[in-house]
Amino acid sequence: MGKNHRYAQLLLVCFLLFGFWHQNVQAQAVGLSDSEQLARALFEELIEINTTDAHGNTTEAAEAMAARLIAAGFSKEDVRVLGPHPRKGNLVARLRGTGSRQPLLLLAHLDVVEALREDWSFDPFVFLEQDGYYYGRGTSDDKAMAAIWVANLIRLKREGYEPNRDIVVALTADEEGGDYNGIDWLLQNHRALVDAAYALNEGGGGQVKEGKHLLNEVQLSEKVYLSFRLEVTNPGGHSSLPVKDNAIYHLAEGLARLARFDFPVTLNDGTRVFFERMAEIEVGEVAADMKAVTQVPPDPAAVSRLATSAYYNALMRTTCVATMLDAGHAENALPQAAAAVVNCRMLPGSSPEEVRQTLVDVVSDEKVAITAMGAPTPSPPSPLNPEIMQPIERITEELWPGVPVVPTMVTGATDGLYLRNAGIPTYGVSGLFEDIDDNRAHGRDERLGVKAFFEGQEFLYRLVRALSSD
Repeated sequence: MGKNHRYAQLLLVCFLLFGFWHQNVQAQAVGLSDSEQLARALFEELIEINTTDAHGNTTEAAEAMAARLIAAGFSKEDVRVLGPHPRKGNLVARLRGTGSRQPLLLLAHLDVVEALREDWSFDPFVFLEQDGYYYGRGTSDDKAMAAIWVANLIRLKREGYEPNRDIVVALTADEEGGDYNGIDWLLQNHRALVDAAYALNEGGGGQVKEGKHLLNEVQLSEKVYLSFRLEVTNPGGHSSLPVKDNAIYHLAEGLARLARFDFPVTLNDGTRVFFERMAEIEVGEVAADMKAVTQVPPDPAAVSRLATSAYYNALMRTTCVATMLDAGHAENALPQAAAAVVNCRMLPGSSPEEVRQTLVDVVSDEKVAITAMGAPTPSPPSPLNPEIMQPIERITEELWPGVPVVPTMVTGATDGLYLRNAGIPTYGVSGLFEDIDDNRAHGRDERLGVKAFFEGQEFLYRLVRALSSD
């Protein structure tokens, strides 16, 4: 009898705890519209599916979103999960329009970078709402956009909206890395499913500083990734008989020269407009320097001051930085080899061979062999298209009065490069605002503001309607 009593007490405690948890979840969703509640639910579902390259499964995430779309009334013909590997599935969903204009593609990636439980304050693959933020791996990169695209597509379907063009959502694998990049595979094998007049993607977002909304970015281009191997070989010998001709010394001196070198400043249409518009936001010397760097030629003193910011420096020029070292084979032997990896982020339009030759000239040591590691994948900048930019500016003013829209070039890389190379102009824009001093993408305790998530959802909903209405 005592055992049954204790069992009943345990059930009661579990019931009360579940009730408290359920009430708490419901309280968090109070005041949300049906579409916002759906977006939050999809966001939670995606965060709690591990989609890392090593251990995850983007197919599971793609199928979860496909099930939501089919349940909302989309036909199986218009909702497809496909890919070249069982764990690397991609979702392509279509809301059919009148066809009077070419389709609009809405792109986001399902995969995320690795996150280790011991590195985080909590489980990175459990969705957590706390202190006005959503926490979890992928909250800012890029599952917020994935959840928003699906929720908004369902909202448009429920509203009976008939766009003047097909609206295509593609949620893809291996943007962060891996052997099966989703959008590249779709373009190569199922181009008709994702072909479009242009695409909206990640890569641009809003910036907040000390609670103030500063600007809403639109990414038009991105730098080109290419690493070089610098290597010195030597006969070596016994460490008790050192000589000046030392492989490590040759390499170290060459790297020291590289550390002091800066590539020349070269602005393109997007980065020039970026600095022009930022000059209207900034004040004092920073604003004056931003105006000065847009002149031809740019003012050297202004360039020098702006370059103390790693971000502004990266926008102005090609950068190359040592990231890995490997040298020697024994502590009591002269090194027979010393090597370094130098990672370059080249400006669009840069010649890889010219960058390599610049490294050769800067290192200035014939004993240091410099070779490219792989082949770069450059992409042309997307044009400043008024058809895209004007609605972005109008909707930004509606939601965040006085906040300027600023074209930009990302210093990293996105899947937009595959689309641009396929002739599909791509614009990185999300309306998701994050703190400029606390961006945790790829980092510990990644998060996105709750308010920012729903504002971004509304921004993208209005933008898609504006781009698909007569």
